[in-house]
Amino acid sequence: MVQKYQSPVRVYKHPFELIMAAYERRFPTCPLIPMFVDSDTVNEFKSEDGAIHVIERRCKLDIDAPRLLKKIAGVDYVYFVQKNSLNSRERTLHIEAHNETFSNRVIINEHCCYTVHPENEDWTCFEQSASLDIKSFFGFESTVEKIAMKQYTSNIKKGKEIIEYYLRQLEEEGITFVPRWTPPSIAPSSETSSLCKKQAASLALVVPDAAQAEGPGSEALSSPSAPPEPMAGTPDDKLDADYIKRYLGDLTPLQESCLIRLRQWLQETHKGKIPKDEHILRFLRARDFNIDKAREIMCQSLTWRKQHQVDYILETWSPPQVLQDYYAGGWHHHDKDGRPLYVLRLGQMDTKGLVRALGEEALLRYVLSINEEGLRRCEENTKVFGRPISSWTCLVDLEGLNMRHLWRPGVKALLRIIEVVEANYPETLGRLLILRAPRVFPVLWTLVSPFIDDNTRRKFLIYAGNDYQGPGGLLDYIDKEIIPDFLSGECMCEVPEGGLVPKSLYRTAEELENEDLRLWTETIYQSASVFKGAPHEILIQIVDASSVITWDFDVCKGDIVFNIYHSKRSPQPPKKDSLGAHSITSPGGNNVQLIDRVWQLGRDYSMVESPLICKEGESVQGSHVTRWPGFYILQWRFHSMPACAATNLPRVDDVLASLQVSSHKCKVMYYTEVIGSEDFRGSMTSLESSHSGFSQLSAATTSSSQSQSSSMISRELNASLRVQSTSLRRRLQGSS
Repeated sequence: MVQKYQSPVRVYKHPFELIMAAYERRFPTCPLIPMFVDSDTVNEFKSEDGAIHVIERRCKLDIDAPRLLKKIAGVDYVYFVQKNSLNSRERTLHIEAHNETFSNRVIINEHCCYTVHPENEDWTCFEQSASLDIKSFFGFESTVEKIAMKQYTSNIKKGKEIIEYYLRQLEEEGITFVPRWTPPSIAPSSETSSLCKKQAASLALVVPDAAQAEGPGSEALSSPSAPPEPMAGTPDDKLDADYIKRYLGDLTPLQESCLIRLRQWLQETHKGKIPKDEHILRFLRARDFNIDKAREIMCQSLTWRKQHQVDYILETWSPPQVLQDYYAGGWHHHDKDGRPLYVLRLGQMDTKGLVRALGEEALLRYVLSINEEGLRRCEENTKVFGRPISSWTCLVDLEGLNMRHLWRPGVKALLRIIEVVEANYPETLGRLLILRAPRVFPVLWTLVSPFIDDNTRRKFLIYAGNDYQGPGGLLDYIDKEIIPDFLSGECMCEVPEGGLVPKSLYRTAEELENEDLRLWTETIYQSASVFKGAPHEILIQIVDASSVITWDFDVCKGDIVFNIYHSKRSPQPPKKDSLGAHSITSPGGNNVQLIDRVWQLGRDYSMVESPLICKEGESVQGSHVTRWPGFYILQWRFHSMPACAATNLPRVDDVLASLQVSSHKCKVMYYTEVIGSEDFRGSMTSLESSHSGFSQLSAATTSSSQSQSSSMISRELNASLRVQSTSLRRRLQGSS
């Protein structure tokens, strides 16, 4: 397996030329890197004007490895070849390195780059990337990988310290300014040279100590009129080290690398709203920085958020009055660590009454809005307290908890809420304080605890009776001034007191089922399952020719073929898939066939466009301009792999993909809309579809077969579709 590393952008608040002078002092050897024994110059090139300087060195390293391993390998030292390409005109240094020793067994490549800061020419940026691929090593592949990663990460941490060490050394020698390169034809005159020396002397007086210059509050090493310090961490920029430390916390080099690589993957493949850096980091932490596992659960969460429009829940959804009156929970200041504090008086809440009056889906949606508000408050507190705050504290008061809280439908609703929150809001709970736990609590804990992640369970603190008032209790985590009054504190808490929900507000099972279905399908997107031999089809009736059918769908699982058919007569009423093994239990999934088995292609219906093969993980948007009125059928059909032939073997990726499709089942999430020709101002080319990786871990975004049957959608069409979809979404939200 290839191990990869990508560093954040590290900023030195010194000019590029001074950094280069410090960097060159690392050779031929560096006392701060004990493993760096020596280096010899192999090749060197300088351009006539002195702007280009390329030097190739052979570096001798003493790797800290077990003596037995060195004896088996038959070497005492490891040699690397490093090529430095300095362009003084462009003010860049590119460093490429690879291993010479064991190059047929282990492949190590590294690339580093020093450049001028894009917003302050007196600062220097540094980036670093590397890859490690161990083919074979006498059966010690895992050991060598661990040693290599340990050595590399330790050297990464020392990198900035080494440059700072030599900067201080230069300052002690009186060198605080190195002039920029100038072309020989316009070399400065003696008067100009003397002026430069005077400027250098004046700069030396205002240069602060190098260690202070690297601090977060330091000023630029230039005149008082120097450009202001750039703002770090905008979503479209690369992440720099100072931004990570300020807004995301202290991360190891490998953790920084995982964050940057996952963020870059999202920017390249995901066309929807990209999560903020702190939320990406939560998914990585939830999977111990395993980038593949984190990417999988995050993509599933992005699909879920898109389907249920969770990004807009705070602006578009208002909780029913019953929740506002009887849900005994709310936000209440913050704890001693600056985390937002949520108070829940579960013992005073009538869970049975809330479920009977509202249904499971309304409760779930309310909890989602609480979590979205929690994310917003974490961002605010990060700015207020000047340190990263990515989670909140929950205080749960169980006084009044009894057997009525163990009502089975209520527990079922609670378990589902826990499941959804665990999957989509990982690492958001910093601490859970459970107070005044009664004797019935162990029963509830036995039911709930198996559904809670081990990392989350370790954040639980449980107090029985009045134990929370003693040592190690509430005062260790919450300031005395904000302890709620119902816990013998001095702060008035505005959280509703709960109480019994009047039975007059209860609704029948049929009403609740319809309400749950409405909330589930309130999104403009619909889910469908596609099986081998059982495609999913939808019917669109067109009255006016030249209307535009638009679609937007994500292939969440498996590979499918997308078809568009036209018929002059209406198909029979939709028939649900009757395959027992393929029945869909969730209200959001369905499988409908419209085309009767006795229909013949070319006689009863016709194909109006070539089939479009869509791979798992792709997002497809497109349109079709209708030529005739009648009935159009959009079909998503299971895509079978081509039969193997002796001379035409399938690709390994295709075989692996086919193994991942369990029970020949695919899943799509789609939205369609018909736009009248008078309202459509975009391109009028049929079947213009754009693809993007979205839902799962699909590597490729467009296959050769797709490029033959589709063309890139025009910018005008994309803009028009976004406008139309936004207007429809607002109409739907307004009507709800």
